Amino acid sequence: MSEGAVSAEAQAPAAWLADLGEARLDHEPESVRAMRARGLERFSERGFPRPNEEDWRFTNVAAVARTRFLRPPAGIDTAAAGRALASAGLAHCHEVVFVDGRHVPELSSPGVPPAGVAVHSLARARPADWEAFGAELGRRADVVNRPFAALATGLFEDGAVIDFAPGAVVETPVHLIFWSSAHAQPTATFPRVLVRAGENARATVVESYRGAARGVTLVCPVTELVAEAGAAIDHYKLQHESLDAFHLALFHVEAGRGANVSSQTFSLGAAIARHDVQAVLGGEGAEVTLNGLYLVRGRQLADFHMRVDHARAHTTSHELFKGVLDERARGVFNGRIHVHPQAQKTDAKQTSRNLLLSAEALVNANPQLEIFADDVRCTHGSTVGQLDDQAIFYLRSRGIGLEAARSLLTYAFAADIVERTRVEPLRRQLQEFLLAWIPHGEVVREAV
Repeated sequence: MSEGAVSAEAQAPAAWLADLGEARLDHEPESVRAMRARGLERFSERGFPRPNEEDWRFTNVAAVARTRFLRPPAGIDTAAAGRALASAGLAHCHEVVFVDGRHVPELSSPGVPPAGVAVHSLARARPADWEAFGAELGRRADVVNRPFAALATGLFEDGAVIDFAPGAVVETPVHLIFWSSAHAQPTATFPRVLVRAGENARATVVESYRGAARGVTLVCPVTELVAEAGAAIDHYKLQHESLDAFHLALFHVEAGRGANVSSQTFSLGAAIARHDVQAVLGGEGAEVTLNGLYLVRGRQLADFHMRVDHARAHTTSHELFKGVLDERARGVFNGRIHVHPQAQKTDAKQTSRNLLLSAEALVNANPQLEIFADDVRCTHGSTVGQLDDQAIFYLRSRGIGLEAARSLLTYAFAADIVERTRVEPLRRQLQEFLLAWIPHGEVVREAV
């Protein structure tokens, strides 16, 4: 589709929206209805992003704009869904399952969540629940500059609110599974997640976005994570949906005084996967780590757009993103660290590293610094290249064949991020995927 055609669609999203209808939850307060209206109004005004916009010039969403998406049909075959979900579960986790955007208690972990944590389904929330978290939902998500977050804000029909009590030490990870089924018509879902960690809480949250092997789906999640003073949260996101899927997500992190948030994103599936990440270090001494890994081939595209705001003094952020691309895949990394005038003693480091396995693969990387304080330590860097010939020669000189040497180096490059995963069953899943994904992975399996 030409850019002109995309622009025409971008100016007229009303017909596209009409197929999806409206969304409204039982008992949702007026503040949530007003939030929905603002989101839809903003999306209708702005339309679909176009390639002539700076933040979207490498990610063309014409395929989304020209596809007619419907809501998934109500009702599921629980037994069949359970079989499909068998590979998505993680041992020793409290799992909350959503199928086609809707909570399914029968497939979730039985019983109450671990001590110190409360989990709510938005579709099942009662008036008292809305009083507890309604004002927080959507308060931080940027719907002005992020069109798909605006769309999701207007159309979400379920999601999860996770509350970790002040001082709670929750050893069992909470695992949210969002499964997209295959349907005859393309379908769209808009998962919503709010994680709130009280003062000095310690906990782990995993978000998994999985789906059937085939099927055109649009998944637009919005996740807000708020860590109050002294809280420490480990967060993981696994995106492993159909290669026909579109995944267009916003993840917003807010860290209070002395809070520590670590998040890792693994982008493995989807035809187009766009991850908008925004972190605000709003309390003195806050620390945020944002790491990511994407593995793409064929004509897949993975796009990470990040903004990290240092709003207070003595804050620390570290970002390391790695990509491995094969065949005609595309990667985008656009990272911005913004240091506010009052954020003296900021320590920030941002790194993007990309490995091309094919001469036709392409990466566009653009790390940026915006510094308005004069006593800071900030660095950024980006590398894009192929496997090191000297490293290959070194391995071959020790009796390792050419293909085996290439596979070992590729595995080592990507495994650096995988090994940082502290949830063991998730780490094992990622290792297995990596070994199956890289060329001649069976050779690496024998070696490691």
